[in-house]
Amino acid sequence: MTKDIGVALLGLGVVGSCVADVLLDKADKLAEQVGASLVLKKVLERDITKRRSARPNPQTLTDRAEDAIDDPEVDIVIELLGGEHPALEYITRAITNNKHVVTANKEVMAKYGYKLLSLAQKHNVDLRYEASVGSGIPLISSFLQDLAANDISAIYAILNGTTNYILTQMSQEGIDFRTALEQAQKLGYAEANPANDIEGMDTTYKLAILASLAFHTPLSPNNIYCEGISRLATDDFRYAREFGYAIKLLAIARRLPDTIEVRVHPTFTPQNSQLAKVDGVYNAIQVEGDLAGRLVFYGRGAGGLAASSAIMADVLTIARNACRGVTNIPRVELSQRIPVEAMSDVKTRYYFRLQVADRPGVLAQISKVLGDNLISISSVLQKESDLSSQSAVIVIMTHPAEEKAVQKALKDVRHLAVVKEVSNFIRVEG
Repeated sequence: MTKDIGVALLGLGVVGSCVADVLLDKADKLAEQVGASLVLKKVLERDITKRRSARPNPQTLTDRAEDAIDDPEVDIVIELLGGEHPALEYITRAITNNKHVVTANKEVMAKYGYKLLSLAQKHNVDLRYEASVGSGIPLISSFLQDLAANDISAIYAILNGTTNYILTQMSQEGIDFRTALEQAQKLGYAEANPANDIEGMDTTYKLAILASLAFHTPLSPNNIYCEGISRLATDDFRYAREFGYAIKLLAIARRLPDTIEVRVHPTFTPQNSQLAKVDGVYNAIQVEGDLAGRLVFYGRGAGGLAASSAIMADVLTIARNACRGVTNIPRVELSQRIPVEAMSDVKTRYYFRLQVADRPGVLAQISKVLGDNLISISSVLQKESDLSSQSAVIVIMTHPAEEKAVQKALKDVRHLAVVKEVSNFIRVEG
């Protein structure tokens, strides 16, 4: 046995409490695996007087970040505060103090990961972030190691459990978006302010991390097209089923000859695909490599226990290396600078739901507008008619078309006198 390995924990929320419990409850087992004891030296908590479920020694609690980050007995800092600030500053300070860092912070790693990893290399310390994407699903290590020899061509992923739960409820229970969101909040799946989840930003951060690793290029979340799920209606799910699709919030990254295509938005996904069958709070990540072929990673994408699994895996890796005197720090290999395909140039299929006047010649006018914009119709359904308003619903599926052509066509369609409303449009994959 070598000397104890000191650990500082920044944040004692749901995930932090689970990590603290693992460090305390499994201390003997962890020591056997590492060859040294992992000792919780400091725990940063905003209110050190409140009652909590985790059981760290009260003497380890502090509300001063410097007590944890600057402690000479601390070897590994675990950052679980979330958000951009002050987490970024704390991670940076820990690295410059020659501490190894484990984080679950997808926002910080998506925005500053390349700089932080380079800084860690400079100081010869490890920065690991397995729990930042997919929680307990082993993704980061898979991209860095197991898939390293592959040329990745595409990623299609469900990366947010909150939105996937809401979409599952809307599809299976026939309830509207607001009701499904309220259910998710009552069950603790959605925050009181769910904007980051339902507007797609959480998924965008995670896609930025995965796509950077897959394509070996720095990728900012600001360069990823992002669209949330709040404009989806129960009718969209009903029509999706008629066409043979489910609706999922997909993170899509594809390698094109000269660019990469990265986008996050609600997507019609074929019902017979594996991703369409992922329900509730679960995540799934489909990766396509030239050697491994198509792989699907599946598991819970959130929750304290799942996240603590990934966090402790990173801690154990660092601790084992420290005990063996091994420097096994993953190198930053974002050596390429691949431009991102403009969203306006993306080409896919589309679903339109229109409310129109219920009279002859309407479809001909809409078809002409689409044809003028080089958009070919795959199929059309005319749905409910409302005699009192003399209106009907038309649902259209297109063949592949460019986004800019579709946006121009939708603008033109809205100006048709026979079109009362463009109720929704959704991109189609598969």
